[in-house]
Amino acid sequence: MSALHRFIFEGMPVRGMLVRLTGDWQEVLRRRKASDAHPAPVRSLLGQMAAAGVLMQASIRFDGALVLQVFGDGPVKLAVAEVQPDLAFRVTGSVIGDVPADAQLEAMLNVHGAGRCAITLDPRSRRPGQQPYQGVVPLHGDRREPLQQLSQVLEHYMLQSEQLDTRLVLAANDEVAAGLLIQRMPVTGEGNLAGIRREDEIGLNEEFNRIALLAGTLTADELLRLDAETVLHRLFWEEPLRRFEPQQGDGVPRFACNCSRERVGRMLLGLGAEEVRGIVAEQGRVEVGCEFCGRKVRFDAVDVAGLFTPVGAQAPGSKAIN
Repeated sequence: MSALHRFIFEGMPVRGMLVRLTGDWQEVLRRRKASDAHPAPVRSLLGQMAAAGVLMQASIRFDGALVLQVFGDGPVKLAVAEVQPDLAFRVTGSVIGDVPADAQLEAMLNVHGAGRCAITLDPRSRRPGQQPYQGVVPLHGDRREPLQQLSQVLEHYMLQSEQLDTRLVLAANDEVAAGLLIQRMPVTGEGNLAGIRREDEIGLNEEFNRIALLAGTLTADELLRLDAETVLHRLFWEEPLRRFEPQQGDGVPRFACNCSRERVGRMLLGLGAEEVRGIVAEQGRVEVGCEFCGRKVRFDAVDVAGLFTPVGAQAPGSKAIN
């Protein structure tokens, strides 16, 4: 069962989370395989993005969708993970070229240095004129070196956007998508009588640095193969770690897609009656597939006639029944 585990280190400005997506991640791949299976490196990237998106959404507790995107100039045109406030997630990717079996981030998205990572926070209830917040960072480090792992890109993003030291370990295969997040928290209240700002301790907090060093010893195989209790004990058995019970009910990470026939209908209305009817005349129907869940929605000639018939009017060729 997919689960999110939260923990803190007693007496230290350090917190952590560990997420494991199991059956829900397998369902994502099952649906994709039914239509168009991605190469293994892309599947791994999407799994890592799902795990990272859940960790980031859970850490900020934002009342709206968190959308993580990576895009660039490689054979992978775009990869997207979307996570809702209740940790429901969905992912998709667009592949336009051959992806080497051992491809890392640079070979997939940043071949000529144009790769970017964007994180968008889209409020659930927008105020008039309010726009989603978006932060964008390149897929390279401070010395222009290409970053090969998504975790490195997101650590860089958190340092730049939030001025918070972050250690992130991500891994995914066809069975599990998992992630470990360690983050230095700002000192607040009476514990910050000196008025220390977030940026004043970047890279300097010895407690965070020690915990992050321990977290960095975790291998991808261990993260995927071992349960959360074993992982945390192996890494931090000498540290004052306090675990919280995993959330239940709506707080459990899970795959969910909010696509619907009604949304597809609105999209077709936007295309216009002439174009949609032309597709029906040529192909016999309109078929639209969801990029996230693989669900296909079909509109035949009768459906399209009803779609473009004003409310209260009769569709062409129909008869009123008294």
